[in-house]
Amino acid sequence: MTTPDEAYQVLVFSRTTGFRHDSIPAGIAAVRALGDRHGFGVDATECGAVFTDDTLPRYAAVVWLSTTGDVLDEPQRTAFQRYVEGGGGYLGVHAAADTEHRWPWYGGLVGARFHDHPATQPGTVRIEDGGTAATEGLPREWPRTDEWYNFRANPRGSVHVLATVDEATYDPVGYRGGAMGADHPVAWCHRYAGGRSVYTALGHTAESYREPAFLRHLYGALRMAAGTAPFPA
Repeated sequence: MTTPDEAYQVLVFSRTTGFRHDSIPAGIAAVRALGDRHGFGVDATECGAVFTDDTLPRYAAVVWLSTTGDVLDEPQRTAFQRYVEGGGGYLGVHAAADTEHRWPWYGGLVGARFHDHPATQPGTVRIEDGGTAATEGLPREWPRTDEWYNFRANPRGSVHVLATVDEATYDPVGYRGGAMGADHPVAWCHRYAGGRSVYTALGHTAESYREPAFLRHLYGALRMAAGTAPFPA
């Protein structure tokens, strides 16, 4: 396991076979800039062929950056599962929850499956656990503009919720009629199958990746996934 004093590598994976977010290049650039600033290495790919038993252990964490659809074949899925089971880290960003819907193990890893979303609009994030690297320094009530995902099921109970969004601050009804109600998690973490999993539903817009507060959130979440910041008990 890495520590904050060690150089480490992360892999940013952004393959899409469904909807493609135009914010992906901005997200890759932001992670590279964080690496330059904080001293970790970043590789970026859209090629599932890097998901092998030889390659994945080079990385402290793999960032699934707004991936969509089925993005790995069966041997690649198996290699990634072994990587996590061996203590690897996963950070899912935004549409990572709209990925590999037919792979139950991945559904458990990400924590919840995307259902739908309303139009991109301002809303207020409420920080539930401000004592983690992913939430440190963020305002308890954090107004921002994003695409607010509704999930098929509330993950609370199987994950440690870091932040929720207040549905009273925006129109939560999505195109399938979804809305989650008073308890609407948007960021969480959990230990899963021997590894570390962190997920944030934020990050739809390219502007997010120039927002200092969001970059603080992203960097802290990445540190948690990489094992360089404490994980909640």
